[in-house]
Amino acid sequence: MQQYEPDALRRLHVRPGMTGLWQVSGRSDLSWEESLRLDLRYVDNWSPIGDLHILFRTFRAVTGGSGAY
Repeated sequence: MQQYEPDALRRLHVRPGMTGLWQVSGRSDLSWEESLRLDLRYVDNWSPIGDLHILFRTFRAVTGGSGAY
């Protein structure tokens, strides 16, 4: 765990799931810093409603295909 920066380590406080905020916000089009920022936003603001919103956006991201390489 020592090889992680503090912010990168903090994002590990949440168990990984089927999808996530950065996956529906640009996927491969995002830089490492942008994806980390979105993960931390999720960690800091988690809610069941937020998860439902991400799940809905996952459907759109998969069918739209943007950011997938």
